[in-house]
Amino acid sequence: MKPQHAQVCVVVIGYNDAAHVTDAVRSALAQGPAVREVLAVDDRSTDGSAGLLDRLAAGEPRLRVVHRRENSGGCGSPRNDGIDATTAPYLMFLDSDDVLPPGAVDALLGAALERRAEVAAGLCVRRELPSGRETPWQRALYAEPAVLPHPSRRPRLVHDTLCVNKLYRTDFLREHGVRFPEGRHPYEDFVFTARVLAAGPRIALIPDTVYVWHVRRTAERLSISLDRADIDNWRARTEAGRAAHAILLDAGEKRLARASHARFLDHELRLYARELELRTPAYRRAWWDLTRAHLESFDAADLTVDPTAPGRLIARVVLAAPGPRDLPRLKELAARPARLRPPYARAADGTPVWSDDLPQVTLDHLLLRPARVLPAAVDAELRPRARAALLRLRLHDLYGRIAQAGPAAADVTFSHREEGRTAPSLRVALAPDPDRASWLAETPVDLSALGHGTWDLRLRLHFRDGTHRDVSAHAVDGPGLLRRRAVPDTRYGVLLVQPYRTHAGALALRLAPGWRGMTEVVRRRLDRLLH
Repeated sequence: MKPQHAQVCVVVIGYNDAAHVTDAVRSALAQGPAVREVLAVDDRSTDGSAGLLDRLAAGEPRLRVVHRRENSGGCGSPRNDGIDATTAPYLMFLDSDDVLPPGAVDALLGAALERRAEVAAGLCVRRELPSGRETPWQRALYAEPAVLPHPSRRPRLVHDTLCVNKLYRTDFLREHGVRFPEGRHPYEDFVFTARVLAAGPRIALIPDTVYVWHVRRTAERLSISLDRADIDNWRARTEAGRAAHAILLDAGEKRLARASHARFLDHELRLYARELELRTPAYRRAWWDLTRAHLESFDAADLTVDPTAPGRLIARVVLAAPGPRDLPRLKELAARPARLRPPYARAADGTPVWSDDLPQVTLDHLLLRPARVLPAAVDAELRPRARAALLRLRLHDLYGRIAQAGPAAADVTFSHREEGRTAPSLRVALAPDPDRASWLAETPVDLSALGHGTWDLRLRLHFRDGTHRDVSAHAVDGPGLLRRRAVPDTRYGVLLVQPYRTHAGALALRLAPGWRGMTEVVRRRLDRLLH
């Protein structure tokens, strides 16, 4: 069914974003005749955004500007203004620093009309700027078209907390009183999404990309999702999650409420645990206390339904320990894929446990899971040298389970972080270490063939039973291992090599070929020192 014309309002919200708001508004207007109006809600900007929007509206009859009298301090109030002001049957939201890709509105409106859905949702991609690398958000949820008579048919919907990759029927929101929290309320999407799902809409899912989320990590004013260094960010996130869970539970949606707790364990808890070692002691203490208090509100089943999930194990450690501890191990367990590094302790009766100090955190579930899902740990060290670097790997056994599967080989792949491309894989044999419960491998790596950029190491372990497991590798530190060095190179003359450890503890590599590359690295380093 072809979408009818002039049915959609795009609500664009912004505050002091004159550099980007024009692109956002124009991307909405460029959607074509399906857009009845674009409502630009300016949250009392002081950088000239309001005048810029007024000038745009003077030449575009479909653009209407709403000027708020006072700054709200958040995103919820401006979006509520849009819900109240629109006359269109359907609406969607757009932030001033993002854009709608061509055809987004037609795709969503077509699905909503054809499927008689109150909500239509599509794929959002996170675009890193300035590199342009794109990462799909909740890709599995939008892998293929689907119609859900009720949200409970797919609890995974709770994991997509965004409000911007969806089209809503306006009278559905108004009839059920679905609104955003007013004022400064970080993670207002969590609450709004819970209210939408609690109202029980018919939902159409489409695989089309309908929203481009711009990620600017070097921006002077970071977005809420990136500004995680202040403990107030974590406090706001847990409070929003608690409110969303209560909304779903009060509506009788127990499956969705449980899914919201699962999302916290699998995504949010792991995300912040990976960064915890970087924070101050005061932050860690406050984070640990807030997290314990939040987890104590969970049902026992929330932590035991899938005890092998890394987030649930992290939660059990936090609940068992009165204060921050084992942060390096938790960081690697929170990685994707997860790594459970030694030591591998056992209780007096032989039961695998987290550590000798926390024997109440049992790991006996690891004895029952197939090797292809175990949090296998591989140590990696890269030694740059002329012509080819030497990569050494050590795979640790895990309570005898890795040995049972029989490690045979590993595929070694380097992936370019900004461009997404991968270098040809190398297969290396794994040989048992007679002195330790582990397996060893080493291989030369042609760094010159990789070239400029940041490269992540990816491994695929192959077992003799025919299964495999994708893992990342722990970056081993030691004398001269994780430091920048210049090595002679036949292609570039000289190659600047920097093996380093990521926030999640994995081995990664920065390369700058040639004297020009070295000069650029030195210049950036001087800039950082000066500023």
